[in-house]
Amino acid sequence: MPYKIITDSACDFPDAEYARLDLTMVPLSVEYRGQVFDDRNNDSLKELYEGLRSGESAKTSAVNPQRWAAAMEPLLEQGYDLLVMAFSSGLSTTCQSAIIAAEELKQAYPQRKILVVDTLAASLGQGLLVWYACRKRDEGLSLEALHAWVEAHKLHLCHWFTADDLMHLKRGGRISATTAVVGTMLQIKPVLHVDDQGHLVSMAKARGRKASIDALARKAGELGGGWDNSTMFISHGNCLEDAQYLADQLKKNYGVKEVFISYVGAVIGAHTGPGVLALFFLGDHR
Repeated sequence: MPYKIITDSACDFPDAEYARLDLTMVPLSVEYRGQVFDDRNNDSLKELYEGLRSGESAKTSAVNPQRWAAAMEPLLEQGYDLLVMAFSSGLSTTCQSAIIAAEELKQAYPQRKILVVDTLAASLGQGLLVWYACRKRDEGLSLEALHAWVEAHKLHLCHWFTADDLMHLKRGGRISATTAVVGTMLQIKPVLHVDDQGHLVSMAKARGRKASIDALARKAGELGGGWDNSTMFISHGNCLEDAQYLADQLKKNYGVKEVFISYVGAVIGAHTGPGVLALFFLGDHR
């Protein structure tokens, strides 16, 4: 039976990429400067990051079951089965909402299949897993076979990132106030990753921005050597030059052929702050 892939905006694709990959996208929400808007990866992100850098804040909201159902039901009515690839349950209730919506719709459409994947991923890490899923779909994998492939590979999707503004990590509870203040004074930059439970975890520290970016590139060499990583993804919080520097290092030192670069979206960027830089690839383990 024909099927469609649905994901949410936490995968941080620009709008054109959703259309190119034939994806249905359900947006999370952001409240900023007194207005609530859908999380989109567009030109307004530069304004958001400039505001965050000057000390403003933004609040975020997960996708609720009703919004998931509103995206799923028209496709079910058209005769499609569904593979839903949702934002990490370790960071949001978005995935749980997708499960609730799917269970309710299965009662109304018992002849249709709805398979929900907790990607345990975020930003273009989720995006890269979705990108691979679209490739496998286009190669002809059945819904069940694709679901099995995604489940088998999602913990091989490596997320490594560094943050420039430690105060945003402090506000999010990722580091202590003392660590944030001292780290800022000494130009200490954390190197973090997303673990097997989909949580953000601090793994190392680097002295200075360039050192932290070089550390991300080295992780690709350490973990990704046995996998086809001819394509890697990078997301950034309004620091395109740093993203391009990282891409150059990957191509020069690790044989990467293509690097897809995009903004960290408003929902994730509201918590990580401006200057966040993240690298995503396949590896032996996260």
